[in-house]
Amino acid sequence: MYIHTNPFIFSNKKQHQQTMATERKVTNHISGWLTVYDDGFVDRTWTGPPQFKFMSDHVPPHDHFIDGVATRDLLLDAVKPDLRVRVYLPEQLDTGKLPIILHFHGGGFCISQPDWLMYYNFYTRFARESKAIIISTYLRLAPEHRLPAAIEDGYSTLLWLRDVANHKTYDSQLSTKGDFNRVFLIGDSTGGNIVHQLAKQTATKNLNLHPLRLAGAILIHPGFVRSVRSKSELEKPQSPMLTLDMLDKFLNMGLPEGSTKDHPITCPMGEAMEEVDLPPYLLCVAEEDLMVATEMEFYDWMKKYEKEIELLVSDGVGHSFYLNKIAVDVDPNASEQTHKLVQRISQFVGKY
Repeated sequence: MYIHTNPFIFSNKKQHQQTMATERKVTNHISGWLTVYDDGFVDRTWTGPPQFKFMSDHVPPHDHFIDGVATRDLLLDAVKPDLRVRVYLPEQLDTGKLPIILHFHGGGFCISQPDWLMYYNFYTRFARESKAIIISTYLRLAPEHRLPAAIEDGYSTLLWLRDVANHKTYDSQLSTKGDFNRVFLIGDSTGGNIVHQLAKQTATKNLNLHPLRLAGAILIHPGFVRSVRSKSELEKPQSPMLTLDMLDKFLNMGLPEGSTKDHPITCPMGEAMEEVDLPPYLLCVAEEDLMVATEMEFYDWMKKYEKEIELLVSDGVGHSFYLNKIAVDVDPNASEQTHKLVQRISQFVGKY
């Protein structure tokens, strides 16, 4: 089933309309991104600098190829109307099978949609250059749906893809063009946390994905933190893409009620991993990211347990720089580092 429209999702819309005339109080606010009211309504209208508004504009799907990529929105389960994905299909010159990459967006578990322009710009480019099919999940958002809701959505998407692989579900594009022996997970920012949780759960639950094979996991600037401020949080510059206030408030709203940033989803370092059979990892970090110190702690922790993990450090740039089209267009270093990022991820996918 195809979805031809994708309106921006607001929570409790009916309730909001009924109470607009009454006085409401703001209970939480994240500058530019999100306001929570005492009646439970969550307003995700962009209120930051107008020059950045376009990055959260919604891009409609197009089943014809534009710059070598076609997109479509797909409902995975009629019983669960919130469980849907955006599919990026690169144009092919041959009939070979294409690797499949499951994508999980960032946004501190509280904002973002796969059809936002900033994701569209990067992932159409990545699909085109890597010659891979990308499937991006529309995740349920906090605070309406706290963790582990987003992880459950990712898990459901993975199980749906397994059903396509073993012919329990048919999709005209994936069933004929996808290589289910080369399925990768990729996540931006807190989407990287979801990638690690899915890879770990798949291993610890001994989940039978056959004939699907989980070939690798790619974490781009994952949201790994601790309750105590890290060296990079204290010393690195804050940016429009990430401030300490955003980091604290997003995670406070996203994590299970009563949890701290030391929760295993945001601080996996310390869990015993001897018996966990993970796929190969590629960890991508940015030199000026507020979270780079804890991201590198994760890398060292994986190496300690002799897990297969590669590292890419992007020099002189901050958190999720590659999604900031303004910076990529006008800053030569941001442009170069984005090119290197796409190239390295494509090489990783090609290796496995």
